[in-house]
Amino acid sequence: MVKVSLAGVGFQYGSHKVLENISFDAFPGEVTTIIGPNGAGKSTLLKLISGILKPTKGRICLDNKDTIYMSREEIVKIVSYLPQENTIPGILTVYETLLLGRIPYLSLRIKEEDLKAVENVLEDLGLKSFALRYAHQLSGGERQMILIAQALVREPKVLLLDEPVSNLDIRHQLKVLNMIRKITFEKKMTTIIVIHDLNMALRYSENIIILNGGRIVGKGKPRSILTEDLLAYTYGVDVKIYETDGFLNVIPIRPK
Repeated sequence: MVKVSLAGVGFQYGSHKVLENISFDAFPGEVTTIIGPNGAGKSTLLKLISGILKPTKGRICLDNKDTIYMSREEIVKIVSYLPQENTIPGILTVYETLLLGRIPYLSLRIKEEDLKAVENVLEDLGLKSFALRYAHQLSGGERQMILIAQALVREPKVLLLDEPVSNLDIRHQLKVLNMIRKITFEKKMTTIIVIHDLNMALRYSENIIILNGGRIVGKGKPRSILTEDLLAYTYGVDVKIYETDGFLNVIPIRPK
């Protein structure tokens, strides 16, 4: 189990500040969701946590170890990151694509545990019928499911997903987010997701971080933090929040 801690994190390209004074903790067994308008710095924040980018200020720790002092190999064995834009080589089968996700653990000889990890993810996500198909034979939504499966097959302690269900229909959005939350809880992963859909964020998050203009404007439990006033301030849109069947729902009314 690995806790992710950010303290006073800032990042800038040259003189352009992208993120400033970002501080929060994300805990094992919980889904932490990052929301906010376009350009708020959400994707950059995931890249910082993944170690692809280095903060210009502050500290990012995996448990108590500052990532600035960790090698790329150390981080990759702990953190699995699925960016918003990704592709699958058309020459590989789905099974081979998932096996590539085990690269941090692969040697010259593929081990039984690697094959078992692939089989488990195929089973969990209902993808066994896709195992021998090639990427060019899959729809856009099916390819996205395979990429999510590849992120999970590494059996990470920290899972970072940038818009993981944006290309999926409603049924598969629910299926994938249910599975992510289930695996997060069962395996005590620390899962951090960037998502635009506020209703999915409300439904599947233990904690929510709201970014606007590179700063945190709200953080906490969904029911306490997501208010009509805060969402109106963050997105510039009047909204109504109501509850149906135990779930909170956000309805946009009009731009402010």
